[in-house]
Amino acid sequence: MNEKPETNSTPAIMAPAGSKDSFLAAVAAGADAIYCGLKSFSARMEAKNFTIEELAALTQLAQEKGVKIYVTFNSLLKPDDLNEAGKILERLEQRVKPDGIIIQDLALIQLVKQTGFSGELHLSTLANVSFPAALKLVRKNLGVNRVVIPRELNIEEIKLLAQACPPGLDLEVFVHGAICFGISGRCYWSSYLGGKSGLRGRCVQPCRRLYRQGGQTARFFSCQDLSLDVLVKVLLNIPRVRTWKIEGRKKGPHYVFYTVKAYQILRNHGNDPQKWAEAKKEALALLSQALGRRGTHYHFLPQRPQNPVNLNDQTGSGFLMGSIKGPKQKPYLIPREMLLAGDVLRIGYEDEVWHGIYRVKKYVPPKGQLYLKINARSAPPKGTPVFLVDRREPALEKMLSCLQTELIEKQKIQVGSSKFTVKMPKPYKRRTTIIEMQVYRKIAGERIKGQNGLWLSSETINGLRPIFASMVWWWLPPIIWPDQEKKIKLCLDRVLKKGARNFVLNAPWQIILFADIKGLNIWAGPFCNLSNAPAISTIKFLGFSGAIVSPELGREDYLKLPQQSPLPLGIVVSGNWPLCISRILSENIKLGIPFSSPKGEQAWVNQYESDFWVYPNWKLDIEEKKVKLQQVGYSLFVHIEEPMPRDVKMKKRPGMWNWELGLF
Repeated sequence: MNEKPETNSTPAIMAPAGSKDSFLAAVAAGADAIYCGLKSFSARMEAKNFTIEELAALTQLAQEKGVKIYVTFNSLLKPDDLNEAGKILERLEQRVKPDGIIIQDLALIQLVKQTGFSGELHLSTLANVSFPAALKLVRKNLGVNRVVIPRELNIEEIKLLAQACPPGLDLEVFVHGAICFGISGRCYWSSYLGGKSGLRGRCVQPCRRLYRQGGQTARFFSCQDLSLDVLVKVLLNIPRVRTWKIEGRKKGPHYVFYTVKAYQILRNHGNDPQKWAEAKKEALALLSQALGRRGTHYHFLPQRPQNPVNLNDQTGSGFLMGSIKGPKQKPYLIPREMLLAGDVLRIGYEDEVWHGIYRVKKYVPPKGQLYLKINARSAPPKGTPVFLVDRREPALEKMLSCLQTELIEKQKIQVGSSKFTVKMPKPYKRRTTIIEMQVYRKIAGERIKGQNGLWLSSETINGLRPIFASMVWWWLPPIIWPDQEKKIKLCLDRVLKKGARNFVLNAPWQIILFADIKGLNIWAGPFCNLSNAPAISTIKFLGFSGAIVSPELGREDYLKLPQQSPLPLGIVVSGNWPLCISRILSENIKLGIPFSSPKGEQAWVNQYESDFWVYPNWKLDIEEKKVKLQQVGYSLFVHIEEPMPRDVKMKKRPGMWNWELGLF
């Protein structure tokens, strides 16, 4: 079948590349675009990634073949990261000339201007642009060219975003690959348990682990992969969806090649009734061999949503080949499919002591026997799943070898140094008034004293007297889905009519809901993940009055920020902070009932609107640092209160989060 787009309006297929071989596999497959990260400031730091020298040669090779290159610069930046980030951006512009960068941290808006970077600017799914009105703001006010939309959206919600897309902005949609349990940009699980932040590409995937609730132990939060496969045909009729994105920067070249080929076929023949049956069969066959987890359509069809958490299925990375058989001293595998010499097997899950990687040395037929030479002390028990995670068949190896020969001629590119120094915004003059704020889900009128915060919802508004509405700081939710935008706007209209003037927004784009309304005190909330002065400068430009900084930072970062910030700052010093927020939940998990990890860490789940909030049973608590924080310039101290389920008992343990650790 012809793999070239039939018209210029067909969506581009964007392939992942976390290594040189995967990059070359994307080129060999005929991908329209490739996204890849550098050795630093990437949201997939566990991938091999690239130096600028390596990427310069690879980009030259790809662009000569008509393939666009986008660099993932989608990490949260700490204050000390800014100069290095600017230097890298400057060297990218000078030597690599990628077609664009993908960002989540709003500091990059400033760094792009300061370095003169000329490529496109794409907002990562980690930026969580989730409702239609936000699109006009990111295009008009920030100059963004593309938004990578949340993968939780269904087709009707995608259509709503597409209809709201202003000129000059297009949408990128994930069509295949791993699904996180937490909503992108709203997961702090890995960071809360040890400083390794998903927002900085260092997630240790605690959602993939075993947990226990009641008498059941299972992987309650481990998701199957997204695979829209034949459903992508529907996306062809939405012209503003200009890119189909394949997740997988930790995957090998085999996965990249097969998934790109499959989605090329589905795209190129989706509107051809005569060829569709054959195309569908061929594409599904390719996807079945791509070595991913079992696929799910997820929320794509609103009338038939699929929960990607399936306790009856294995969700280890790779293609399930079978399970360990035989005695511990002589374990073996009977593979479901043939194994080739050089195939890479993953034995068990990463949180199991016997987890390991095994390279196949010779061909094994389907239903044959492969004896595994493993140290008896670390040998996996009978029944341990075995996954095929990479394959190097001769035909693909030959294609990669040919491209490698072409690449050798381009590897003489020298990348010079940079002397870039970030231009910091003018610091805000410190205010002397100190505000202590308690934030509640519900609050009776007589309890409203001083500066209270209240999560905005129709339930919290009903019956609230105007005098109390004007006293409260109204907190908007961290996620607004497309079908919730009108409801939130109605709630805002009601409290504004009652005299409300103080608001905390938990995504920068939410300020568009206050367009043309004057005289308000609007702060960026902690879910905006603000961690440096240039990012705060960007939200000041958008119209914010102050900023509550990211709760993930460590001591040194917190103490530096007030000296640099162009806005007054707040900080969460105590309370219930969620491990993550999700749009899904296993039917086997009961709300309000504690569950525990093998290490004894406990958590529970509450539901608000359509989202599920996962809370640990110990609080964030840096109150003892409050005097120091006040001395360096913080003026708003936030305490977040969450209704406690009857069966949950809070544990007394340090809640310093990353104060001592620092943020990795």
